[in-house]
Amino acid sequence: MASAAYLWNNCAIHFNGLSEYDFSIQSMLRAANNTGFYMIDSKGYRPNVGIILCNDEGRVFWAKRKGANSWQFPQGGIDFDEDPETAMYRELWEETGLRAEHVQLLGRTRYWLRYKLPERYIRKNSLPLCIGQKQIWFMLRLLSDESMVRFDCGQKQEFDNFKWVEYWYPLQDVVYFKRRVYRKAMDELGSLLMADDVQVDAAGYLSGCRES
Repeated sequence: MASAAYLWNNCAIHFNGLSEYDFSIQSMLRAANNTGFYMIDSKGYRPNVGIILCNDEGRVFWAKRKGANSWQFPQGGIDFDEDPETAMYRELWEETGLRAEHVQLLGRTRYWLRYKLPERYIRKNSLPLCIGQKQIWFMLRLLSDESMVRFDCGQKQEFDNFKWVEYWYPLQDVVYFKRRVYRKAMDELGSLLMADDVQVDAAGYLSGCRES
């Protein structure tokens, strides 16, 4: 379970319209067990984790969103009682059917990486207002056979297909408003897989990026 200090420093927790100032740390944690809520920080960003899963060939897991022609890395929100690593393993299971024993944790980003949602995706009638995500990214290596992948482990199925792609390929295929945070995460974590010329190889893919 996340410490009270982690919750206080990273998240503004809102319970049915009451602000964080209406609760002590102890009462926030007690109320969280009985009340629907979600976490948004003071700047409007929701804590989240992103997952870059690679195979032995250095290619990365690229997942297709269910019922859409849209591809991305697995990602998901951090619950109030989770630290980022715990959330990552939960999201890994829910979205890909893989457990901790099926992967090797290679590393994570040092700091939060943020992306802002386009205006049309911001739910302005929903409080507290969420304007985007702040993410910790993890690099994993698949240890098991890819036949272990399944998409029906979570309450809501996120993906319906996947493929293995070259490391920088996602930069040209991901939705435009996530591209900058993908580049930052992949720059920081790419050295875990490749030589020092990792950044040079991104240029060709960036030149072919989709704009919308």
